[in-house]
Amino acid sequence: MTALPHVPALFSLEGQAAIVTGAGKGIGRACALAFAQAGADVALAARTPADIEAVAAEIRALGRKAVAVPCDVGDEAALDCLVERTREELGRITLLVNNAGGSGPNDPRRMGAADFSHALTWNVTPAYLLIQKVVPHMREAGGGAVVNISSTAARYAQKHFSAYGAAKAALNQLTRNLAQDYAPSVRINAIEPGTIMTDALAPFLTPERRQALLDGTPMGSFGQPEDIAAAALFLASPASRWITGKILGVDGGVEAPNWR
Repeated sequence: MTALPHVPALFSLEGQAAIVTGAGKGIGRACALAFAQAGADVALAARTPADIEAVAAEIRALGRKAVAVPCDVGDEAALDCLVERTREELGRITLLVNNAGGSGPNDPRRMGAADFSHALTWNVTPAYLLIQKVVPHMREAGGGAVVNISSTAARYAQKHFSAYGAAKAALNQLTRNLAQDYAPSVRINAIEPGTIMTDALAPFLTPERRQALLDGTPMGSFGQPEDIAAAALFLASPASRWITGKILGVDGGVEAPNWR
Protein backbone atom coordinates (compact mmCIF):
# COMPACT_ATOMS: atom_id res chain seq x y z
CA MET A 1 0.00 0.00 0.00
CA THR A 2 1.34 3.43 -0.94
CA ALA A 3 1.83 5.79 2.00
CA LEU A 4 -0.42 8.86 1.99
CA PRO A 5 1.63 12.00 1.28
CA HIS A 6 1.85 14.57 4.04
CA VAL A 7 -1.46 16.42 3.66
CA PRO A 8 -0.13 20.01 3.88
CA ALA A 9 2.36 19.18 1.11
CA LEU A 10 -0.53 18.15 -1.14
CA PHE A 11 -1.77 21.75 -1.13
CA SER A 12 1.63 23.44 -1.30
CA LEU A 13 2.65 25.52 -4.31
CA GLU A 14 6.20 25.98 -3.09
CA GLY A 15 8.55 26.54 -6.02
CA GLN A 16 5.71 27.29 -8.44
CA ALA A 17 5.24 30.41 -10.59
CA ALA A 18 1.74 31.47 -11.60
CA ILE A 19 0.07 33.87 -14.01
CA VAL A 20 -3.32 35.18 -12.91
CA THR A 21 -5.38 37.34 -15.28
CA GLY A 22 -7.99 39.77 -14.04
CA ALA A 23 -5.88 39.83 -10.89
CA GLY A 24 -6.63 43.34 -9.67
CA LYS A 25 -9.93 42.65 -7.94
CA GLY A 26 -12.42 40.02 -6.89
CA ILE A 27 -11.79 36.40 -7.80
CA GLY A 28 -8.48 37.11 -9.54
CA ARG A 29 -7.06 38.97 -6.57
CA ALA A 30 -8.22 36.22 -4.19
CA CYS A 31 -6.60 33.52 -6.36
CA ALA A 32 -3.33 35.43 -6.57
CA LEU A 33 -3.16 35.89 -2.79
CA ALA A 34 -4.12 32.27 -2.10
CA PHE A 35 -1.42 30.99 -4.44
CA ALA A 36 1.15 33.26 -2.80
CA GLN A 37 0.14 32.08 0.66
CA ALA A 38 0.61 28.50 -0.59
CA GLY A 39 4.17 29.34 -1.68
CA ALA A 40 3.93 30.46 -5.32
CA ASP A 41 5.40 33.52 -6.95
CA VAL A 42 2.76 35.33 -9.02
CA ALA A 43 2.52 37.45 -12.17
CA LEU A 44 -0.54 39.67 -12.01
CA ALA A 45 -2.29 40.82 -15.19
CA ALA A 46 -5.11 43.36 -15.49
CA ARG A 47 -5.89 46.57 -17.33
CA THR A 48 -5.63 48.88 -14.30
CA PRO A 49 -2.01 49.27 -13.12
CA ALA A 50 -2.91 50.63 -9.69
CA ASP A 51 -5.02 47.56 -8.88
CA ILE A 52 -2.36 44.98 -9.69
CA GLU A 53 0.39 47.03 -8.05
CA ALA A 54 -1.65 46.97 -4.83
CA VAL A 55 -2.04 43.18 -5.01
CA ALA A 56 1.66 42.82 -5.83
CA ALA A 57 2.50 44.74 -2.65
CA GLU A 58 0.35 42.33 -0.62
CA ILE A 59 2.12 39.34 -2.16
CA ARG A 60 5.58 40.77 -1.51
CA ALA A 61 4.56 41.34 2.10
CA LEU A 62 4.03 37.57 2.27
CA GLY A 63 7.63 37.04 1.22
CA ARG A 64 6.86 35.95 -2.34
CA LYS A 65 7.85 37.50 -5.66
CA ALA A 66 5.20 39.42 -7.62
CA VAL A 67 5.22 40.92 -11.10
CA ALA A 68 2.53 43.44 -12.04
CA VAL A 69 1.94 43.48 -15.81
CA PRO A 70 -0.69 45.90 -17.18
CA CYS A 71 -2.40 43.83 -19.84
CA ASP A 72 -5.48 43.79 -22.05
CA VAL A 73 -5.96 40.05 -22.63
CA GLY A 74 -7.72 40.86 -25.88
CA ASP A 75 -4.38 42.05 -27.30
CA GLU A 76 -2.20 39.10 -28.33
CA ALA A 77 0.96 41.18 -28.21
CA ALA A 78 0.14 42.01 -24.58
CA LEU A 79 -0.21 38.28 -23.85
CA ASP A 80 3.23 37.68 -25.36
CA CYS A 81 4.65 40.41 -23.13
CA LEU A 82 2.94 38.90 -20.07
CA VAL A 83 4.44 35.47 -20.74
CA GLU A 84 7.89 36.88 -21.49
CA ARG A 85 8.02 39.02 -18.36
CA THR A 86 6.80 36.19 -16.17
CA ARG A 87 9.44 33.82 -17.53
CA GLU A 88 12.19 36.42 -17.18
CA GLU A 89 11.30 37.75 -13.72
CA LEU A 90 9.98 34.61 -12.00
CA GLY A 91 12.23 32.12 -13.78
CA ARG A 92 9.53 29.69 -14.84
CA ILE A 93 5.80 29.30 -15.53
CA THR A 94 3.97 26.36 -13.98
CA LEU A 95 0.47 27.67 -13.18
CA LEU A 96 -2.13 29.75 -15.00
CA VAL A 97 -5.50 31.11 -13.86
CA ASN A 98 -7.58 32.44 -16.75
CA ASN A 99 -9.91 34.72 -14.81
CA ALA A 100 -10.32 37.72 -17.13
CA GLY A 101 -13.69 37.75 -18.87
CA GLY A 102 -17.33 38.37 -18.08
CA SER A 103 -20.47 39.91 -19.52
CA GLY A 104 -23.78 41.17 -18.24
CA PRO A 105 -27.30 40.02 -19.16
CA ASN A 106 -28.35 40.64 -22.75
CA ASP A 107 -31.58 41.15 -24.64
CA PRO A 108 -31.49 38.79 -27.65
CA ARG A 109 -33.97 40.99 -29.48
CA ARG A 110 -31.53 43.88 -29.46
CA MET A 111 -27.97 42.56 -29.16
CA GLY A 112 -26.29 42.72 -32.56
CA ALA A 113 -23.59 40.58 -34.11
CA ALA A 114 -20.68 42.75 -32.97
CA ASP A 115 -21.65 42.71 -29.29
CA PHE A 116 -22.49 39.01 -29.37
CA SER A 117 -19.17 38.19 -31.03
CA HIS A 118 -17.31 40.32 -28.48
CA ALA A 119 -18.87 38.37 -25.58
CA LEU A 120 -17.77 35.08 -27.15
CA THR A 121 -14.30 36.28 -28.02
CA TRP A 122 -13.61 38.02 -24.70
CA ASN A 123 -14.44 34.92 -22.65
CA VAL A 124 -12.79 32.26 -24.82
CA THR A 125 -10.03 33.41 -27.17
CA PRO A 126 -7.61 34.93 -24.61
CA ALA A 127 -7.79 31.75 -22.52
CA TYR A 128 -7.05 29.64 -25.59
CA LEU A 129 -4.11 31.79 -26.63
CA LEU A 130 -2.59 32.10 -23.17
CA ILE A 131 -2.74 28.34 -22.63
CA GLN A 132 -1.09 27.84 -26.01
CA LYS A 133 1.68 30.29 -25.06
CA VAL A 134 2.44 28.93 -21.57
CA VAL A 135 2.32 25.18 -22.24
CA PRO A 136 5.88 25.04 -23.68
CA HIS A 137 7.18 26.79 -20.57
CA MET A 138 5.21 24.45 -18.30
CA ARG A 139 6.63 21.42 -20.07
CA GLU A 140 10.12 22.89 -19.78
CA ALA A 141 9.54 23.24 -16.02
CA GLY A 142 8.39 19.62 -15.72
CA GLY A 143 4.62 20.16 -15.91
CA GLY A 144 1.90 22.57 -14.94
CA ALA A 145 -1.76 23.24 -14.28
CA VAL A 146 -4.34 25.62 -15.71
CA VAL A 147 -7.56 26.79 -14.04
CA ASN A 148 -10.17 28.52 -16.20
CA ILE A 149 -12.81 30.57 -14.41
CA SER A 150 -16.15 29.81 -16.06
CA SER A 151 -19.68 30.34 -14.68
CA THR A 152 -22.81 28.42 -13.76
CA ALA A 153 -24.38 30.35 -16.67
CA ALA A 154 -22.67 27.75 -18.86
CA ARG A 155 -25.11 25.04 -17.74
CA TYR A 156 -28.30 26.90 -16.87
CA ALA A 157 -31.11 27.56 -19.37
CA GLN A 158 -32.32 31.03 -18.44
CA LYS A 159 -33.52 34.26 -19.95
CA HIS A 160 -31.16 37.12 -20.86
CA PHE A 161 -27.94 35.08 -20.76
CA SER A 162 -27.68 33.79 -24.32
CA ALA A 163 -24.36 35.56 -24.95
CA TYR A 164 -22.62 35.02 -21.63
CA GLY A 165 -23.99 31.48 -21.23
CA ALA A 166 -22.83 30.50 -24.71
CA ALA A 167 -19.39 32.01 -24.08
CA LYS A 168 -18.84 30.17 -20.81
CA ALA A 169 -20.19 26.92 -22.24
CA ALA A 170 -17.59 27.29 -24.97
CA LEU A 171 -14.91 27.87 -22.33
CA ASN A 172 -15.98 24.68 -20.57
CA GLN A 173 -15.69 22.63 -23.76
CA LEU A 174 -12.37 24.29 -24.55
CA THR A 175 -11.20 23.15 -21.12
CA ARG A 176 -12.24 19.55 -21.76
CA ASN A 177 -10.66 19.39 -25.21
CA LEU A 178 -7.38 21.14 -24.38
CA ALA A 179 -7.00 18.86 -21.37
CA GLN A 180 -6.88 15.98 -23.84
CA ASP A 181 -4.45 17.79 -26.11
CA TYR A 182 -1.94 18.72 -23.41
CA ALA A 183 -2.08 15.74 -21.04
CA PRO A 184 -0.23 14.33 -19.24
CA SER A 185 2.28 17.13 -18.70
CA VAL A 186 -0.29 19.91 -18.24
CA ARG A 187 -3.61 19.57 -16.41
CA ILE A 188 -6.48 21.88 -17.40
CA ASN A 189 -9.66 22.28 -15.35
CA ALA A 190 -12.34 24.92 -14.84
CA ILE A 191 -14.45 26.32 -12.02
CA GLU A 192 -18.07 27.42 -12.39
CA PRO A 193 -18.65 30.09 -9.73
CA GLY A 194 -22.20 30.70 -8.64
CA THR A 195 -23.29 34.04 -7.18
CA ILE A 196 -20.08 35.57 -5.84
CA MET A 197 -20.02 38.94 -4.09
CA THR A 198 -17.75 41.03 -6.28
CA ASP A 199 -17.68 44.62 -7.51
CA ALA A 200 -18.93 43.34 -10.87
CA LEU A 201 -22.08 41.87 -9.33
CA ALA A 202 -22.96 44.70 -6.96
CA PRO A 203 -24.56 47.07 -9.53
CA PHE A 204 -27.12 44.40 -10.48
CA LEU A 205 -28.25 43.62 -6.92
CA THR A 206 -31.56 45.33 -6.27
CA PRO A 207 -33.03 44.42 -2.86
CA GLU A 208 -35.59 42.16 -4.55
CA ARG A 209 -33.01 40.40 -6.71
CA ARG A 210 -30.66 39.97 -3.76
CA GLN A 211 -33.37 38.22 -1.75
CA ALA A 212 -34.42 36.06 -4.69
CA LEU A 213 -30.82 34.92 -5.17
CA LEU A 214 -30.47 34.05 -1.50
CA ASP A 215 -33.81 32.23 -1.45
CA GLY A 216 -32.69 30.13 -4.42
CA THR A 217 -29.35 29.14 -2.86
CA PRO A 218 -29.43 26.03 -0.63
CA MET A 219 -26.47 27.31 1.41
CA GLY A 220 -28.43 30.51 2.11
CA SER A 221 -25.59 32.93 1.40
CA PHE A 222 -23.57 34.42 -1.42
CA GLY A 223 -20.15 33.06 -2.22
CA GLN A 224 -17.01 35.06 -1.61
CA PRO A 225 -13.98 35.39 -3.91
CA GLU A 226 -12.02 33.32 -1.39
CA ASP A 227 -14.36 30.36 -2.00
CA ILE A 228 -13.29 30.30 -5.63
CA ALA A 229 -9.65 30.85 -4.70
CA ALA A 230 -9.74 27.80 -2.44
CA ALA A 231 -11.09 25.67 -5.29
CA ALA A 232 -8.47 27.09 -7.67
CA LEU A 233 -5.74 26.26 -5.16
CA PHE A 234 -6.96 22.66 -5.02
CA LEU A 235 -6.99 22.35 -8.82
CA ALA A 236 -3.53 23.89 -9.09
CA SER A 237 -1.97 21.82 -6.33
CA PRO A 238 -0.59 18.26 -6.16
CA ALA A 239 -3.81 17.30 -4.34
CA SER A 240 -5.56 17.21 -7.73
CA ARG A 241 -2.73 15.51 -9.63
CA TRP A 242 -5.14 12.94 -11.19
CA ILE A 243 -7.82 15.44 -12.24
CA THR A 244 -7.93 17.05 -15.68
CA GLY A 245 -10.61 18.16 -18.11
CA LYS A 246 -13.19 18.62 -15.36
CA ILE A 247 -15.59 21.44 -14.47
CA LEU A 248 -16.06 22.10 -10.74
CA GLY A 249 -19.20 23.92 -9.62
CA VAL A 250 -18.68 26.20 -6.61
CA ASP A 251 -22.20 27.54 -6.32
CA GLY A 252 -23.75 27.09 -2.87
CA GLY A 253 -25.68 24.05 -4.08
CA VAL A 254 -27.72 25.87 -6.75
CA GLU A 255 -28.93 23.47 -9.48
CA ALA A 256 -31.31 25.76 -11.38
CA PRO A 257 -31.30 29.44 -12.36
CA ASN A 258 -31.96 31.74 -9.41
CA TRP A 259 -31.48 35.04 -11.27
CA ARG A 260 -34.69 37.07 -11.49
